[in-house]
Amino acid sequence: MDLHRVVVCVPTYNERDNLPDTARRLRAANPTVDLLVIDDASPDGTGKIADELADNDEHIHVLHRDGKSGLGTAYVAGFTWALDHGYTVIVEMDADGSHQPEQLPRLLAALAHADLVIGSRWVPGGEVRNWPRTRLLLSRGGNIYVRAALGMPLRDATAGYRAYRADVLRNRDLTGVSSQGYCFQVDLAWQAWRAGFRVTEVPITFVERERGTSKMSNAIVAEAFWRVAWWAATTRRRRPTPRPTHIPAGPTPRQPTTDHPTDHPDNVTTSRGA
Repeated sequence: MDLHRVVVCVPTYNERDNLPDTARRLRAANPTVDLLVIDDASPDGTGKIADELADNDEHIHVLHRDGKSGLGTAYVAGFTWALDHGYTVIVEMDADGSHQPEQLPRLLAALAHADLVIGSRWVPGGEVRNWPRTRLLLSRGGNIYVRAALGMPLRDATAGYRAYRADVLRNRDLTGVSSQGYCFQVDLAWQAWRAGFRVTEVPITFVERERGTSKMSNAIVAEAFWRVAWWAATTRRRRPTPRPTHIPAGPTPRQPTTDHPTDHPDNVTTSRGA
């Protein structure tokens, strides 16, 4: 896997106050990594700022969309662009500063023994800063619900900081993805796990945005609840199909389990079907 073909997809809608700093930190901490800004015609001029950033850095690219159509479709557009341009690793990251660009190397390193790496708030070593109690309960409760309903052994299936090997996304018909909001994250993680890809969680520090407005809404929560319930009812929690294992160079690493995440070096948790 050529880790020099990495692109970070960052959807934006009214993020003019956050995007420049996020782009600066990403490029400083990861100088060989490209950035793709996917802007949904932000009324505040975020798209123009993205164009200016791209004009001054050949590693920054911009994908303009006609209007706000949801997080899921923005990522699908970004993934499609990235696959068309030959990237081998495709990363999701928020524009608002909640995901630390300095922690991206941790996710990329875990791809040595995984196909999808999720930056997790809820494994040992993970941390959330400046969230109100209601958001903490919503996130923890939502992830417990996902685990119980789908039987997927992940502690943070709703997390939006993640890195995919390109094959994971090629395996999925992206045009058929209809999930939006945080349900989109559950959808892609669950389908990857069911397809037999190795899904790993590594701890991250999530920091609540300092500027701008959160996109969380009751509609997003409701969509996640009923979609997960529907998937659980219609699939009967079928076991995932094993896929061939990628063997890294050097000694074969010991395979961790989700029940004992601290057994693995660097506190990495891996989930895979039988």
